[in-house]
Amino acid sequence: MTNFDLYPPIDPSQKGFLETGDGHSLYWEVSGNLQGRPIVFLHGGPGAGTQGIFRRFFDPSRWKIILFDQRGCGKSKPAASIQDNTTAHLIADMELLRRHLNIEEWTLFGGSWGSTLALAYGQAHPDRILGFFLRGVFLFRRSEVDWFIHGMGRFFPEAHRRFISYLDQSERNDPLDSYSRRLNHADPMVHIPAAQTWYAYEEACARLIPRAPALRPDDESALAMARIECHYMKHDGFLSPNQLLGDMPRIAHLPCTIVQGRYDVICPPNSAVELAHRWPHCQLVIVPDSGHSALEEGTRKALISAVNQA
Repeated sequence: MTNFDLYPPIDPSQKGFLETGDGHSLYWEVSGNLQGRPIVFLHGGPGAGTQGIFRRFFDPSRWKIILFDQRGCGKSKPAASIQDNTTAHLIADMELLRRHLNIEEWTLFGGSWGSTLALAYGQAHPDRILGFFLRGVFLFRRSEVDWFIHGMGRFFPEAHRRFISYLDQSERNDPLDSYSRRLNHADPMVHIPAAQTWYAYEEACARLIPRAPALRPDDESALAMARIECHYMKHDGFLSPNQLLGDMPRIAHLPCTIVQGRYDVICPPNSAVELAHRWPHCQLVIVPDSGHSALEEGTRKALISAVNQA
């Protein structure tokens, strides 16, 4: 392993696009040991897409590593689309991909929104799950959405001020609705600056020690992240109130490790603790010196250690 504690870079041995039948085409890839234990990486956002570095959390001699870009994300097409883009659609897409790859059961690895999707899929199809690795738990309750829009400003007031002050004074009473209108405006001169501002807000809050200079993504990536994330937040993740905690009996018999940054401002630890308390076969690891990002040193090491012990 490298001094970054990740496994060396590898290329996919299989990849392609999967047609969903309703206008979406999903990018997928497989790397590592094709005869190994299947593990699927569920990216965050929603809207973030996958990156090659995510393959490196897993020992390629042991794991059949599956990455895919959710609807509208990454290499999937159409880019930044919110048409027919709900949690139910994503659960169906995962089942379609599982069958396409001839996988009977797989392990789910997801952080932030990826943890939400892992729980929702697992509760819909518990017979297809070998176990879970979750990071930065987000249960998509209204209180968590409100925290993202307003509460993070208690710790990152400068970033929150930039996020809110981008809007006209008349738009600031309901920032989520106002950003939704801008992000879905047909004119790129409207939706691209709004997307970059939304992305910059989240990026500024993602680490215990913020990056300097802050990352500025390409316009298409920023738009996918901001538009799809805002879309899901406006609709409470397309979940009923407290659905994921309420449906815990469906997966409580399965093993899980949760890795949670103590200073995760985007997904504060209380949600991870609530989830772990309802999960008899769950191990909760609180990383004392990390924020939200999976690539911060403490979180990175804890995730790799958890997967290696499976």
